[in-house]
Amino acid sequence: MVSYRRLQSTVEVVLAGSPSPQQRTELFHMLHLCRPEFESFLLYPEPKAADRTEVLSKEVKLPDAPPTVLDDQDVQIALKLSDDYHLNEIDCVSLLVAAHQEVKNDLKFVQWNLLGREPLEGLRLSAGLWFTERRALINSLQLILRAVVLDEELDPDLVVDLRQYIESLIDAGLRKRLVTLIKELGREDPSGLGGPGVEPYVMDARGALVLRHDVALRERLSICQCLVFSCLIVRINSQEAKDIYGLVKDCSGDPFSSQSVVKLQIAYTVMFTLAISLISDALGGGHEMGSVLSPDAVFRREFHNQVMEVGLESTTKGFTDVIRLVWGVFLMSNVDTSGISINESQSDITNARACLDHACEQNVFKFLVEKILKAAAFENDDPDLVFMYNAYLHKLFIIFLSNPIGREKIKDLKNVAMFSDPYPTEEPMEDDLITRRQAMQTQADPFISLLELISEVYQREPALVSDNEVLWNFIRFISEDHSSYLTLVAFLKMLVGLACSEEGARQVYQMLQNKTFRTVSWQTLFNSLNVYEEHFRHCIQTSGSLLPPFQEGDAKALDAYLQVLKKVLEAGSEVERALWFPDIEPLFKLLPFENVPPYLKGSLRNAISAFVPLSPVIRDRVWSLLDAYDLPLSAATTLGGANVQQVYDMTFELNEVEARQEEYPSTISYLNLLNVLMANDPDKSHKGQKFAGIFKFVRDQVFGPYAQRAYADPTYKWQMVVASLRHFQMMLTLYDVSEGDLQNSLEGSEQSFGGAKLYLPPIEIMKDLMGGKSIFRSLMSIVMLGADFVLEERISKNYGPSLEEAVQLCLELLVIAFQKDIFYADHWRPIYQTIDAILSHDSRQIITLIQYIHYESLSTIQHLSIKIMDVFRCDCFTPSNCAKRVLLDSSRLPHIVSLIVDANAATNLVEDYAACLEARSHELQTSDCVKEDSGSLILRLLLSNLNRPSPNLAHLLLTFDIDQPVERTILQPKRLVYELCVDEFTSGPMLDLMRTEKYDFFSCHLDSACEPLPKRETNHSLRISSLQQRAWLFKLLALDLHVSDMDVLSHRRSCRRLVGKLFMDESVDPLPVTNAVPALLTNYGLQKMKVLELLDILQFSLAEPPTEIPQCIEDFKEDLKVEEILNNPALVDDGGIYTLSERGDRIIDLTAFRDKLWQACKRLEMQYNILANERRQVAVRDAVQQLLRWAWKRNKFLEEQAAQLHMLVGWTQLVEVTFSRRFEFLGNRIQVIYDTLEAVLDASCSSDCSLSMAYVLSQVVLTSMAKLQDHGIFAPGEEDYNDDATYGDVLTTVRLPNTACQTILSKLLTGVLRPESSEALRRRQFASLLSYFHYCQGMVNSELSVSMMRGLLMEGQDGVEDTEFEKLEGDQAELAQMNFNMLRQEATALLDLVVKDALHGSETGKAIAFYVLEALVAVDRNQLFFGHLQSRGLLNSCFTDISTNSYQALILPSRDMIRRLYTLEAELALLLRVCFHNKKRGAQALFAMGAIQHLSSCKAIDVQLTDDARKEHMGIGLPSQHDRQHQIVIPVLRLILCFTTLIDTGRKDRDEVALEVLEFVKLHHGLFDRILRDDGTKMYLADLEELHLATAILSKVWPFEGSEDFGFKQGLFNLAYIYFAQDNQSRSGFIQFSKSQRQNMGVPAEDSKKIELLVTRLRGNLVSYIHTLVSKQGMRLNISGTDSSEVVMRHYTLGLQRQPSLKLVSSLLEQAALDLESSAEEKMLIVAKLPDINELTRQEVDDIAKSKQGSEMESMRKRRYLAMVEMCTDASIRDTQIACLVLVVEQALEILYLHVEAIQEAAQGAQDSTQAHKGELDALGQKLLPTFEKLESIKEDKVGRGVKHIHRLIYSLKSQTRRYFD
Repeated sequence: MVSYRRLQSTVEVVLAGSPSPQQRTELFHMLHLCRPEFESFLLYPEPKAADRTEVLSKEVKLPDAPPTVLDDQDVQIALKLSDDYHLNEIDCVSLLVAAHQEVKNDLKFVQWNLLGREPLEGLRLSAGLWFTERRALINSLQLILRAVVLDEELDPDLVVDLRQYIESLIDAGLRKRLVTLIKELGREDPSGLGGPGVEPYVMDARGALVLRHDVALRERLSICQCLVFSCLIVRINSQEAKDIYGLVKDCSGDPFSSQSVVKLQIAYTVMFTLAISLISDALGGGHEMGSVLSPDAVFRREFHNQVMEVGLESTTKGFTDVIRLVWGVFLMSNVDTSGISINESQSDITNARACLDHACEQNVFKFLVEKILKAAAFENDDPDLVFMYNAYLHKLFIIFLSNPIGREKIKDLKNVAMFSDPYPTEEPMEDDLITRRQAMQTQADPFISLLELISEVYQREPALVSDNEVLWNFIRFISEDHSSYLTLVAFLKMLVGLACSEEGARQVYQMLQNKTFRTVSWQTLFNSLNVYEEHFRHCIQTSGSLLPPFQEGDAKALDAYLQVLKKVLEAGSEVERALWFPDIEPLFKLLPFENVPPYLKGSLRNAISAFVPLSPVIRDRVWSLLDAYDLPLSAATTLGGANVQQVYDMTFELNEVEARQEEYPSTISYLNLLNVLMANDPDKSHKGQKFAGIFKFVRDQVFGPYAQRAYADPTYKWQMVVASLRHFQMMLTLYDVSEGDLQNSLEGSEQSFGGAKLYLPPIEIMKDLMGGKSIFRSLMSIVMLGADFVLEERISKNYGPSLEEAVQLCLELLVIAFQKDIFYADHWRPIYQTIDAILSHDSRQIITLIQYIHYESLSTIQHLSIKIMDVFRCDCFTPSNCAKRVLLDSSRLPHIVSLIVDANAATNLVEDYAACLEARSHELQTSDCVKEDSGSLILRLLLSNLNRPSPNLAHLLLTFDIDQPVERTILQPKRLVYELCVDEFTSGPMLDLMRTEKYDFFSCHLDSACEPLPKRETNHSLRISSLQQRAWLFKLLALDLHVSDMDVLSHRRSCRRLVGKLFMDESVDPLPVTNAVPALLTNYGLQKMKVLELLDILQFSLAEPPTEIPQCIEDFKEDLKVEEILNNPALVDDGGIYTLSERGDRIIDLTAFRDKLWQACKRLEMQYNILANERRQVAVRDAVQQLLRWAWKRNKFLEEQAAQLHMLVGWTQLVEVTFSRRFEFLGNRIQVIYDTLEAVLDASCSSDCSLSMAYVLSQVVLTSMAKLQDHGIFAPGEEDYNDDATYGDVLTTVRLPNTACQTILSKLLTGVLRPESSEALRRRQFASLLSYFHYCQGMVNSELSVSMMRGLLMEGQDGVEDTEFEKLEGDQAELAQMNFNMLRQEATALLDLVVKDALHGSETGKAIAFYVLEALVAVDRNQLFFGHLQSRGLLNSCFTDISTNSYQALILPSRDMIRRLYTLEAELALLLRVCFHNKKRGAQALFAMGAIQHLSSCKAIDVQLTDDARKEHMGIGLPSQHDRQHQIVIPVLRLILCFTTLIDTGRKDRDEVALEVLEFVKLHHGLFDRILRDDGTKMYLADLEELHLATAILSKVWPFEGSEDFGFKQGLFNLAYIYFAQDNQSRSGFIQFSKSQRQNMGVPAEDSKKIELLVTRLRGNLVSYIHTLVSKQGMRLNISGTDSSEVVMRHYTLGLQRQPSLKLVSSLLEQAALDLESSAEEKMLIVAKLPDINELTRQEVDDIAKSKQGSEMESMRKRRYLAMVEMCTDASIRDTQIACLVLVVEQALEILYLHVEAIQEAAQGAQDSTQAHKGELDALGQKLLPTFEKLESIKEDKVGRGVKHIHRLIYSLKSQTRRYFD
């Protein structure tokens, strides 16, 4: 059976993000297995008498298990479980067994142990496990339902599959089961909430006791939520609607009398379930689900009777009234439905009106607002569900407001409400009048409550206001004729709810601004304020201080107006709102009058506070008006001992007016307004003195006595506390004080108010907190409420959020004060103490503070609690008194652990910290700020306590036994730190902590790592431990270097320090970074680098390995079954003798081995006793001891070997990460690489180096060689500090002297030829050897030789640097000769090894071996290696392999075949190297072997692939089938082209080579036909390369073929039409078309220069073919043909039978001339710019080197170097292109010349024909004349090629043409 918790975990993983296919498959497999459990959801077998009897027998047969024996306690627990939970007795035994297994296996239950516990604890644990499994199944279903309904980010296919699964479950009866379960879980019986006599407590997953009643209610609520989601997936039917209505009545029984929040949530969840179902069915949309209930007339009649039944209990009436309202709306929407008869429609109308009348009479709107929406339970419910409830209430409003019946009802409600008493009077009224007025107000309540309901819904979901025309029409309808202030206030408060979004705020503002409503506008508000102010001032002037009472109706109307104003300003557009209200002075005018109600003053100040952030001008305006109008803080003064008459001020209003009313809106608004002004005050120079009076008022009048005041609503209490605490917090954070201020604060005094400049509120707050005065006492009284109380109040009370904010501010205030108190205490001792000293007077305060980690509702409070805990362990000294620090624990509270233990809070505290970490791990999004991340804070706390004297907080929280010495605990510190550093959640804070200079973790431990290892003979265990710890240290160093962010200054400094310590002399400043090549191997490194010292430490010979089995026990091997025991691979837990070491190495468990041997020994002793062979018995025992000693030695050897290898792995990681990621921090980089490379090569060649160590070291060699080559290519020499780049920088990449290179090669060859080797090791060694060869070539670009580079750089120069060039060339030649001489000495042995791998190795080994052979042939100057390869028959083997295995490698889609393909590619590379490197000798030798015949039998090149094969993907990094074919075809065609060089062009007949090449072409005509078919697919660079090679081959051999069967001649002619066509707008029109086609096909952009060069070569092949036909075959071209410009515009196709013409050749000539001129100019510009490279700006250099740009930290010299390389590469490409173009021009001119000559000869014999061609020839000549002039202007020095032949041809053409026309 699938574990429900595993199912829940799988569901969470799949629904959390983008699941893998395996995860999705696993989920649906588990869902398939759990389908029976979902169909019978939480339905368990009932108790049976027979099963009970079996349990009482104490032996139970469980399914798929042997008989289980029970003791009395087990029986007692099992039967009690059956009785308490109505479960089957056998299942209870299974549950008990599972509980025992859970204790053993599950980490969450690891602290529980059923043995020795009371039966009651076992019962609670088993019940808790049962509830845990149930909860997991419920959560799984709930998560799936939620994902289907709400999660829009999931893969649609996954959602569809889950929806289908849920739909099938619902069809199988799941929803009916959910309804039944909700009813059952509400009953007081064993299957529900429990009953009399049941155990009321269960134990949860954390080991805490919880009430079973609460657990069952939580389950019931989750099932209710599942019911809601199910109704949105599949429509409910008529019977389900009736059942759910019954469930509404069942669940709504007295949900308000109980304090349980969950009961109320259950009640309204079921209510909303039915409401949503009815509304959704009425709308009939969504997911192709039509209406189910609407067309059912029988259901409508029966359900209406059920809904309208009377006699319901009063506790259920509110919920059923809501259903009546929804039902009425449902019937309203059903009236216009097609298919309903007139009688049914009339009946529905009547019933709808009856429902609406009843709902309005009962004022269901008021119930929804006050009992549901404003309830704390609703506020704290699931946000997604709350949104869904509000969304469907919105839909309910839309139906109600848009239907005529609904609008009629609203009109009636409005009319009734307008007749209520408009304004109450202060005069006494008779009882009848009072009764009548109350009745009228009662009649107005439904309309008012409806507006309030609308306001509540849209205030919560402002987005629903957008594009809601029905709502705005309703607002316009009810906006006028407000004869009662009650309706006006309700209307304005509704506008508050609608103005919560930017769009809503703009709409409301414009309605009131544009006077959309006659009597409701902004002008009415401001006019009323002005009128009242004038009226009150007139009263004061006429009657003294007596003011008339403020009308209640006017006051409440103004209050509502002001709320709208405030909301409009808060939600409005930042750009617009500052301009909306230019005159804000009226808002201040009523503040000083005492007859203005406090709540109106509160609204005025709240509105004013909304103006402050708008702009600095408005802020200053508010300050000035506040000083002019608002009440003073305290106007009472004392003169001569006599009190002046009390004046109405803020103090009087607070203590006399608001205190009597027990409501404090005025004071709260006053504090909030001042806090906003303080926050926006730019002037901080006064250090808070400006607000000294305000601070005194807040401290003495507001916050100090807050607890003694009476409050009509506790919300006022906590709002006032929050405002006060925020004031104190801003005082401490906004204003800084100096040491002088601290001294003056004690030296001066407050004796006179004239000394107020010394009275700084920040100082006074700290004095209060450090003296335990009023602020401290009031603050701690709030904190001491405790986390549990605050959490309960937050969930269950409306004032809960304010209380939570108050607690948060209290903790923030303490944290801020903790950051300052030590500094303050240094100046104030002994008068004031640090805050922790004040807290220590009552340890309960400390415990309460740190227990706020339990507050799960708000992570910020948890963070603050962790910070306070961290403060308690902090040092109580500052830099000024650090001399006072002693060796003992100097933390604030060194006895914090004992305090926690004495308070019995340790267990809960550990659980709370663990729960906090677990919750953090489940968060999908992490905090960007590490300091505000709970995981980071906890780990910092643990790490900071590790060095504290034990027992410390780290020991406590990590559950060490703090009663025992901590030294006795087993802990691997560096491994633990490494594991924390690689964890994604803990890595950041751990590494940040270790990087700090305070700890200097890395440097400190590096010094100890260089100490010698302990001796093997004296302390072997310590030696192994030391090796392992150093290995973990190296891995830590590598990890830090790898993950550090170089944009962070602290990270950069840490890496620089670390690299400097490892790779440079510590006495030298590591900041300068140079490559001092001249000093290499001469005066550097007198002191060995620390990293090489570490390598020396781990180079030691191991003890002699023990033999397989001691020879002395050979006689007893079979008797003791030694081989059988040793050959069994099982671990100890599985019955074997092996165990795993710290790093996973298999070693023998000596205890298990001893037991196995002694068992065999005792069996033998029994036999020997019978035989009386005592001597044999002694020998057997001695053999056992020998075996145990042998096993012990073997373990020691393996442990030391593994530890040595582990340390070496860590060391290699450290070196590789430094070279690959932190190379820029190395000074003398070349020297460092060389020293490291030499040391590693020496180590790998050492006799002490094992094969495993050599394999690990080979990776460092490979990395070092690659970095050496990379550094040579991309970094110039920096021996001086000049930014100028020189030509020598780009002529060669070799930065090492030749002697150093010779040393490297010598040691590389020694390593390759070492006696003990393996193919895996040789692969890396061969790769290093190849890297060395590439490095020694000295080319910055593989396509640029040194001679070509020299030619480019010397062009146009005066020869000053020629000596340097010659020296570099000499050094390069000397290095090549030295390399060859050394290779020649080891040629035979080296070739034996390489050829062995090439013939018999793995595919990867073969490929690398062939590449080594190719490199050896490349450096072979005397054809030594070529001779060896011939004599060994390897080349012939290559051809055989290519011809037989290439087809499978191309066709079969497997990774093995891909590897085989790479081997074939390497073989072809070797053959190509033989052909091209050895001149004609190599090609002749291969031809003599029958190379062309072998290649002809290669089937792979003839495979015809579809276009879809190009898009085929075999995996990441694997080539498509098209790409695989290119890997074979291109090298094969290159080989064939190489063989064409052997053709004797002087012979008129075809020689042997030409015949074989022709035969190859004919055999593979399909290949050539595919390549020549230019149908638009030649947009890939490889395809263009194939076309170039194919045309080159055909141009050399096909002119000699007379057969026309294959169509190659026509194909070449068609290609000529395509590639000779001219685009007048661009010299590279074909290139532009090619690039656009490639972009349309989604092909990655290639270098356009390569494309241009290939196209030029292709044109050269084609014109060469035509030239051969014309010159040697006598073919003659027509003068004109198809217009070539039209060909370019059409798709390229071979469908037309085109013939080349002279006009086409002239087009080619014209374009070639243009290309030749532009290429020459580009080359000249590049060459001219090269000498000025050091004069260019940084931006110009970067623009040139854009394709090779590197880090921003690179030097200017390197950037100029890269620019020179790029320019030389461009110039080389242009030079090659010029050579091709010159050839094209020459052959085109020769073709024209031959034809003109032939036409002239023909003219002498046929006059008519001459006249026919004369016009065409004249037009052609006119077209060619500008081209001839352009070509004649080209000079030899401009193109770098001889152009005399071109000039002679042009001269001859002109002469003959002129002669012809003359």
